[in-house]
Amino acid sequence: MYGAGDVRVEDAPIPTLQEPTDAIVRTVRACICGSDLHPYHSMPGSEHGIRMGHELIAVVEEVGTAVTTLTKGDFVVVPFAYADNTCAICQEGFQTACPHGGWYGTPDTPGLQAEYARVPQADGSAVVVPGVDPATASDELLASLLALSDVYLTGYHAAFMADIQPGQTVTVIGDGAVGLSAVLAAKQMGAERIILMGRHVSRTDLGREFGATDVVAERGAEGVAKVMALTGGEGSHVVLEAVGHMPAYEQAYGIVRPGGIISRVGVPQYEEAPIGFGSLFGKNARLAGGPAPVRAYLEQAIRDVLDGTINPGKVFDRTVGLDGVPAGYAAMDAREALKVMVDPAM
Repeated sequence: MYGAGDVRVEDAPIPTLQEPTDAIVRTVRACICGSDLHPYHSMPGSEHGIRMGHELIAVVEEVGTAVTTLTKGDFVVVPFAYADNTCAICQEGFQTACPHGGWYGTPDTPGLQAEYARVPQADGSAVVVPGVDPATASDELLASLLALSDVYLTGYHAAFMADIQPGQTVTVIGDGAVGLSAVLAAKQMGAERIILMGRHVSRTDLGREFGATDVVAERGAEGVAKVMALTGGEGSHVVLEAVGHMPAYEQAYGIVRPGGIISRVGVPQYEEAPIGFGSLFGKNARLAGGPAPVRAYLEQAIRDVLDGTINPGKVFDRTVGLDGVPAGYAAMDAREALKVMVDPAM
């Protein structure tokens, strides 16, 4: 990406091992994330550009001398952030804050929308998918495994950090892929009523399939009033905010029940936000959420996909080859696609 709206496909050298803890992988599937649209809207023009992407399933091609858990030919899910998974922070379940970890899409660690990629801290990051040959696996299975690299487990993290209990009412703000994933996760955790706030019918229909019991298309004060009416004026025990813009946060504190929890996983496009008497304090409401530590949840999520408990890959509604990535960004930006998968073999 060279600037807002300027995505180009270019040839680059196949990456090489830089550290003994690295692995080189060959992409089976990658995708475009809703968070990629933030720089697509606002990135200043650049002479050099940034290699984008942070979601990947892949086959291991080469490993560094210090890598012990991966071998050539392994089929792996690569989380959107890399981590050593051994430090105290990782062991406490917050791998996205690993002091030895980092993010893709930087000059030192190029993004993953590519044929090949370098995975730093490979032992602590990439997780093998047992018993699956990507060459013969169904498109449906590959899509659901790809969803575990970020989007589904980001929605799951929102639900996890909210400590959803069976029988609760949960409201999800946002009908993008993360919001729909949050609906699926809330359903898995036993929420009795799930209100999805979104206005795109094709998306909210999938939300109903994932477990939403009610859909509220209205926004702002009108949307808040509608949710309050649905909850008998009491509000929602849990609000999962999957957008990241201030109006979504304002809706969240408008509908959260006294003593409830707002859990945010939409990357905030603001630093200052109300927390006073009229927003959080007066309701004894709590604020949680953050970048999802995908690695903390990945083994169990892989088992859930393989045994058919969840099918989060339904959020993908378009597939492109690498040459189609610029058009994929444009389609997601225009709301013509929910989430675009990238198949380098196309």
